[in-house]
Amino acid sequence: MNQLDQLKHYTTVVADTGDFLQLAQFKPTDATTNPSLILKAVQKNEYAPLMTDVITAHRNEPLDAQMDRLLVRFGCKILDVVPGRVSTEVDARLSFNTAATLARARRVIALYRAAGIDTNKRVLIKIAATWEGIQAAAELEREGIHTNLTLLFAKCQAIACGDAGVKLISPFVGRIYDWHKKAAGVAWHEAERSGANDPGVQSVTEIYNYYKRFGIATEVMGASFRNLGQITALAGCDLLTIAPDLLAGLAAADSTLPKALDAQVSSSMALQRIHYDEVAFRFALNQDACATEKLAEGIRAFTVDTEKLEMLMRDVDSRLRGNDK
Repeated sequence: MNQLDQLKHYTTVVADTGDFLQLAQFKPTDATTNPSLILKAVQKNEYAPLMTDVITAHRNEPLDAQMDRLLVRFGCKILDVVPGRVSTEVDARLSFNTAATLARARRVIALYRAAGIDTNKRVLIKIAATWEGIQAAAELEREGIHTNLTLLFAKCQAIACGDAGVKLISPFVGRIYDWHKKAAGVAWHEAERSGANDPGVQSVTEIYNYYKRFGIATEVMGASFRNLGQITALAGCDLLTIAPDLLAGLAAADSTLPKALDAQVSSSMALQRIHYDEVAFRFALNQDACATEKLAEGIRAFTVDTEKLEMLMRDVDSRLRGNDK
């Protein structure tokens, strides 16, 4: 049995891609997307018609509305392939605006419902784990709209998400690893900081143990992996979202994969329960240099790719209008 099949015994495997044509071969349960992944997908010949179709049918709508329709179109295609859920992201430029995030999330859910999707079971709204994003997620969960809090790099973000009752969090293993490796410089020793000693793996493990110790229902989905060792060191995590190249690596590996995280073990750990109000949250986040820098960097990166996607959509619209003349 290969490592991918073994991992599925411990953990829900999620495909981290907008390329729904790749999904079937790995048989993931769920799939997650972001603006960067959708941008890559629509630049491929096999996906470009999706964007053209959306713009042709809805060219009189504002660009942000067309964008949501495009994201939902990809999401519906993904749901044709996976048996579980798809995560669809709210515009990263709204990360510090609770009201605007709520409005955008509700619109995305309405589009899925209009397409006949059972949103309670099959859709997660993906939101950056800022204070404002977490408050929006808390309200959405009260409305029965489930959320996936992303760009999560710190325990304080995870604790606030748990207290808010969000459905799922996505701590970014690889980006935490990247930050610590860069910060260490020549002092970094790859072999000594691999597997369970990887700083990204340690962060997710700490969050997982905290949630299981205090019976917090929020699911933990490790994300943003750089190598197979980071994935295998988190076998047993609730979910892991994995890029196609790493899914292929797991499928090609036949060695035994032991379970690394165990909720029963976590439940008996001597840990302290913590709660954050807004002031305490902002201070705790500020004190975590990695989380502060990576959260800001992630929002900027998703914003850049969202704007590139908008530019492509404008170009397609301009071409279509030219053809109409």
